[in-house]
Amino acid sequence: YVTHDQTEAMTMGDRIVVMKDGFIQQVDTPQNLYDTPQNTFVAGFIGSPQMNFIESVILKKDGQFFVEFGTEDTKTTRGVKYYIPLPESKNEGGRLEEYVGKEIVMGIRPEDVHNEPRLLEEYADCKVYANVEVTELMGAETFLYLDVEGFKFTARVEPTSTARPGDTIEIALENNKIHLFDIDTEQTIIN
Repeated sequence: YVTHDQTEAMTMGDRIVVMKDGFIQQVDTPQNLYDTPQNTFVAGFIGSPQMNFIESVILKKDGQFFVEFGTEDTKTTRGVKYYIPLPESKNEGGRLEEYVGKEIVMGIRPEDVHNEPRLLEEYADCKVYANVEVTELMGAETFLYLDVEGFKFTARVEPTSTARPGDTIEIALENNKIHLFDIDTEQTIIN
C-alpha cells in the first residue's frame, strides 16, 4: 500500500518504508520512525506538526555537553545565546566528542517544548525566551508558533496556556528528547 499521507501510514502500517526521491530513507515500525529517525527527512516527515530544527553548535565544558544556539551582537548587546545541557545518555559511545565545536542541527518535537509552570520548573536549565507569533487552539491542545532568536519553533501545549500573540514567554526544551543531526550529511548523530 502506497500513500503520501504520513498519518495514514502511521495508523495503518506495521512496517513502513519512508522514501525520498526514489531512495529508501528508513524501514521501521511506526513508533521507531517517530522515536529514532535516521535522518532529518524522516524526522521532519513523521509527526504533525513536524519536528523543530535549529542550527546549533555542540560545546563541552567540565565534562558536560551543551547545544548552543541563538545570536549575540557584542556591539549592541542584543541577542541571546542559549546553552541547553545534554544528558549523559546523549553521548552514547562517545559519539558527541567528534562534534565538539562543530555546527549540527538540533531537532525537538513540538510536544517536547513546554510552557506549563511544572515543566518550566522541571527543565529549569533548559529554558529559553520566545516571542509568540500565533496561537492555534485545537481543543485538547494548543499549538504555539514561536520565534526564538530568529528560529521558528512550534510548541504543542496544554489548552489552558495563556500565551497570546505578541507575548514573550518562557519555554522549556525537554533535553532528553533532543535529536542531533549532522549538518552536512543530515544523518542522525543521536536520538
